[in-house]
Amino acid sequence: MLFRRGIAILLSILALFFTVISILAVWDIINIEHIISKTLTTLLIIFVSAAVMLFIFSVLYKPDSNKPE
Repeated sequence: MLFRRGIAILLSILALFFTVISILAVWDIINIEHIISKTLTTLLIIFVSAAVMLFIFSVLYKPDSNKPE
C-alpha cells in the first residue's frame, strides 16, 4: 500500500512539473522545440513502468489474508 502511494505521489509530481513546463512554453517564457513531445513520452514511459511494477507487486507479493497474526 505504501509503495502504491509513493508511486502515485511521484507520478503526480511529474505530471505537475511537465504541466508547468508546458504552460511556460505556451506563454513563450521558455523556448522549447521538442521538449513537449519528449516530456510527454517520458511521462508515458514512467506511467507504463509504474503500472507494470504495481501489477507485479499486487500479483506476486500479495499479503496472506489467511495467515493468523
